[in-house]
Amino acid sequence: MAKFGSMQGRLVPPEDGRLQSFPRERWRDEFGLAKAAGLDYIEWIYDAYGLGANPILEPNGVSAMLELKQGTGVELRSMCADYFMDYPLLRCTTEECSARLDRLFQLIDAAQQLGMNRIVLPFVDASAMNTEDEMEAVVKVLRVALPFARKSGIELHLEASLSAQAFAAFLQRIPDPMLKVNYDSGNSASLGYAVKEEFAAYGKAVGSIHIKDRKRGASTVPLGTGAAELTGLAECVREAQYKGDFTLQVARGTAGEEVAWAKQNLAYTKKLLHID
Repeated sequence: MAKFGSMQGRLVPPEDGRLQSFPRERWRDEFGLAKAAGLDYIEWIYDAYGLGANPILEPNGVSAMLELKQGTGVELRSMCADYFMDYPLLRCTTEECSARLDRLFQLIDAAQQLGMNRIVLPFVDASAMNTEDEMEAVVKVLRVALPFARKSGIELHLEASLSAQAFAAFLQRIPDPMLKVNYDSGNSASLGYAVKEEFAAYGKAVGSIHIKDRKRGASTVPLGTGAAELTGLAECVREAQYKGDFTLQVARGTAGEEVAWAKQNLAYTKKLLHID
């Protein structure tokens, strides 16, 4: 049965005007708010902005998160490791790469303790793979990380800005059941990619989906008002017999009305996918 979640921080007003970041002040509140919105889970964010406040690698932090999870019934199924946008796993020195891999190993360990099943690794914008050398550097990093991920039972889902054929070819370099694709409907729309071409190229590797809408070459907009081929995505999901999760990463609504906005977007997405 499909499960629906929210990207962390979307259920409370933005902090410091940020579209997406770890909610330093109100991360605890989001568990109850997610339950009120009818969501199954929160996709946890680990980013540079949250350092010092994010409990996931802090002493007793995992215990506090588990207590909130158990008290509300809201799951922690995934983590979005935006930290690697600021500290990419490419274009770095050997020493920097080693330190960043150590951080990834720590996050994999925490994810296992929290009952998560995946970590989304972003290779977009500042961390995008733009050259053959950069793609090879990421392949090397993944070959080191995947054995530990496999042992821990945590899948690594890649969010990348590569074209359909380029992404499919990249995945063929490191075939591994623990390596999957995070498909982001908004990012693909912004880049001008066609959803049916993408699913034809690597649809079997899609393990998680971020639901959002963007205009071509522009920022996030409310669902159904941008260039995202959401109806086409729903068709591809059915044809591929996709069994994974859907994380709402939609444009923000009115501050203070996040729960109502989440309910509206959840209903829109379920109707789109023909899910009651």
